[in-house]
Amino acid sequence: MNEHLRPSNFGEILDRTVQIYRSRFLVLFGIAAVPTALLLIAASGVFLFFAWFGSDLGVAGSASSTSSPTPGAAVLLGLAAIGIVLVAMPFYFAIIALSMAAMSHATARACFDQKTTIRDAYRAIWARRWRYIGLLFFEALIIAGPPLAAWLVIVMVSAGGMALAQTAGAGVAGTTIVVLFAVLAGLAIVAYCIWMTLRLSLAFPACVVEQTGAWSALKRSASLSKGTRGRIFLLLLLIGVINYVLSMIMMVPILIALALAPGTKDPQNQQTAGMVFLFLNYAVSFAVQAFTQPVFIIALVLFYYDQRIRLEGFDIEWMMQRAGLVVPAPQDGAPALSPIATGETLPEQQIPQPANDLQPSSPPASGEPV
Repeated sequence: MNEHLRPSNFGEILDRTVQIYRSRFLVLFGIAAVPTALLLIAASGVFLFFAWFGSDLGVAGSASSTSSPTPGAAVLLGLAAIGIVLVAMPFYFAIIALSMAAMSHATARACFDQKTTIRDAYRAIWARRWRYIGLLFFEALIIAGPPLAAWLVIVMVSAGGMALAQTAGAGVAGTTIVVLFAVLAGLAIVAYCIWMTLRLSLAFPACVVEQTGAWSALKRSASLSKGTRGRIFLLLLLIGVINYVLSMIMMVPILIALALAPGTKDPQNQQTAGMVFLFLNYAVSFAVQAFTQPVFIIALVLFYYDQRIRLEGFDIEWMMQRAGLVVPAPQDGAPALSPIATGETLPEQQIPQPANDLQPSSPPASGEPV
């Protein structure tokens, strides 16, 4: 890591990201694949449930249906769907938070040439699991909460403006003003979401490496991300392009196979083919996300260390530790000086010892002058 403890440009961080991902591919991809695999298993169960249960109750449009669904069947399926969403969404939210924390932990160890396993990464962050779940919840609340509230206000104001324009006989001019207001407000909402995402992007690396609380990590990210948000925005665009390209590459063979499959032109089989396509589309999306998410997390951890080097002289702190100098322990809420997000104490022989001339003298014996 010594050769990388210097300010890096965007290209150097991407190059270092590729190196770490290649050298730790199985571990990082395995960590990211855990929530994807669990979600695909759950999605498969939901898919089979609706395919079988809906057909059994005679839901309209199913392959074996000959009648419209009864009101009781429709209510039962609706309640089942709501129950699945209420159970699945919090569960998926939690495992995503744990996955991000575990990837940040594994990446921080890789930055300093320390190895870990999938099991060790999850075990290291498990003791603080509620902190990471809470951190992701706060991030989602801050990023998505105000835009949702603003969108509801925009919809109500736009509807009222349309009605007022028609009542006043404003016609096309009034409608144009209302539409222009809605468009500008929508762009402002998008800008807020992007800006807040960039502002909070370093919260997980800060929380894992420095082992701070969720709210402290958010404030820490807002401070550390200053000056590098443009580079993180470029990273988001790059990840988006990679996701799109990989999704298209994987979906084209599936589309060709479905088009050439016998019986797909039969009206009775079209709905089944559509459900299969929808399920495969989701599977491909989750698989691509599992492949690209480590790239994003690795780069964020590298941005985190790069900003600490630029703003706080972290490279000097690390060289002092390697030289055996004693660095005072940080106060509560201050950034930890340890560069490794292990959550463990180093073996005694690996802890840098102070130089002889800096070691404190032994306390005087009783009765001896101080």
